[in-house]
This record gives sequence, structure tokens and C-alpha cells, in this order.
Amino acid sequence: MQITSLAPGEVFVFGSNAAGAHGGGAARFAHDRFGAVWGQSEGLQGRSYGIDTMSGLAVFQDQAARFLAFAADHPELRFLVTEVGCGIAGYRPQQVAGFFAGAGDNVVLPESFRALL
Repeated sequence: MQITSLAPGEVFVFGSNAAGAHGGGAARFAHDRFGAVWGQSEGLQGRSYGIDTMSGLAVFQDQAARFLAFAADHPELRFLVTEVGCGIAGYRPQQVAGFFAGAGDNVVLPESFRALL
């Protein structure tokens, strides 16, 4: 699924870096189209949600867990997750899909992650 627009109540979930420098990939798209804030690496930003995927797998896993908790606390929103960490960060779905195990019904994961969960 390629995400190019959002319906009301939808949030674009993307991979960021610790500096929140949204210069490329899905982060750039989130900045240009969905309100991602330059300098903010994690959390809700406009109609997007950032997860730091560039500071190692442990940080990525912790932030993915915080994202899932946030999504669970916001059932009124629908979160469209990109292949977080599988672009510029260089991870494979097999390495990171498990971070999203147990995602609620309001979290839409990419097919590559769903196939592994």
C-alpha cells in the first residue's frame, strides 16, 4: 500500500532519526505533506507520527512500543504504518515487524509486516 493522502482521522506513521531531520524518504514526505515537525523525532506531529529508526534496534523497539501504546489510547484515529525502518535505516521486515506484534485494529501495517506476524 502506497500512502499518498489521508482521510479524516488517519495518521501517517514514518521512520525518523534522533535529530528529527526529515530530509529523505517517508520522513521527508511526512514533513512535506502531513505536518511532521523539523527537529521532532518521535510522536504525533500534525497528521503524522515519527519513530526513530536510526538510533539502533533497541531505541526503535522502545519507540515502536510507545507508538502502539499511543495508538491504543487513541482508538478514534487510524494509523497507517509505512515499512518503518526498511528504507534509509536499512533494516529488513524480518528484523522489525515483530516490534508491531499485538497492534490494535486501528493500526494498519504494511503487507510485508503482516505476512511475518
